[in-house]
Amino acid sequence: MTLGMWVWFEKSFEKQLTNVMGYDPNLAKGITSKAKFEYRKILDKLPDFEKGDRFQMNIVSCAMFSAFLLAMPTLPSVEKAIAFYREAMMTKPMHWFCRQSGKKKFTKSDIEGLRKVESFRAADRNPYSWNMELHEYTDGSGYEARFTKCGICTLMNELGLHDLIPAMCRLDYTMSEAGGTTEFVREYTLASGGPYCDCGYKRKS
Repeated sequence: MTLGMWVWFEKSFEKQLTNVMGYDPNLAKGITSKAKFEYRKILDKLPDFEKGDRFQMNIVSCAMFSAFLLAMPTLPSVEKAIAFYREAMMTKPMHWFCRQSGKKKFTKSDIEGLRKVESFRAADRNPYSWNMELHEYTDGSGYEARFTKCGICTLMNELGLHDLIPAMCRLDYTMSEAGGTTEFVREYTLASGGPYCDCGYKRKS
């Protein structure tokens, strides 16, 4: 997965270094080369994820984003970081993935899978994973996945990137919109000092 993530997204991240961040293409290549080194260094410090932990891709994605941030000459603003990560991640294959995920929202298998995640409590054993509670809306309009521990917060805080965590959080809205079947709602994030991160998915009429 770690190699696959780099192969799938390297060119997209490099492209957005120019399109969004405004770096010269030659400098963008240099940043990408440095980011690859940072990516390996970050991954080396992470423990193996347990079989059945659904969040390994999340932390690998965080490692790649963080590696590019650390490779830039200066850290971007939150707004720039949000745009950079969104454009780098939302490739055509990712749009396809979101649409397929959207079709499965609220199905029996979707709820059963979330219940398994809830009981797994991976972050009790791995600080770079997540603990989640599932709260189904009483009116039947959807559900909220409530995260009380977040691997992204753990890793990016350790890397000195706390202020840019919202760039990753914001992608939840983009992916929900790309899925086409849900409206994403949120009140709190752990990164902003909230009691948890709430990921609410409401059915689109």
